[in-house]
Amino acid sequence: MKVKIINKSMHNLPHYETEASAGMDLRANISESITIKPLERAIVKTGLFMELPVGYEAQVRPRSGLAAKKGITVLNSPGTVDADYRGEIGVILVNLSNEDYTIENGERIAQMVISKHEHISWEEVEVLEETTRGAGGFGSTGHK
Repeated sequence: MKVKIINKSMHNLPHYETEASAGMDLRANISESITIKPLERAIVKTGLFMELPVGYEAQVRPRSGLAAKKGITVLNSPGTVDADYRGEIGVILVNLSNEDYTIENGERIAQMVISKHEHISWEEVEVLEETTRGAGGFGSTGHK
């Protein structure tokens, strides 16, 4: 599938690192570094604008290494870029560590997965079909 993209950043287009990768890394496109203090958040611009086909979304997700090693994650994970959005892709990052974290220009800050989705129509009913689980919620299927 081809997706139209405008790259106003100083960096190459996002790409798949391996043949089996689901996501492509997004890079910070900033004129000066941004320091995020513990529990603070920042919107970091990428310089990318795209036109997704209707029926698709771009999901902006954390990079596992950045989250595990530094405590930096995507606040509204996954963030959704809708097919009708034409603005610059920004990433809402939050610092969940106890130390300041500085983002530099060109740093890989998140990953983006393109995903197909469906639109549904609601059918209001009085009763739902029974299942073994029923109304069992969080943790109701066991520990192992």
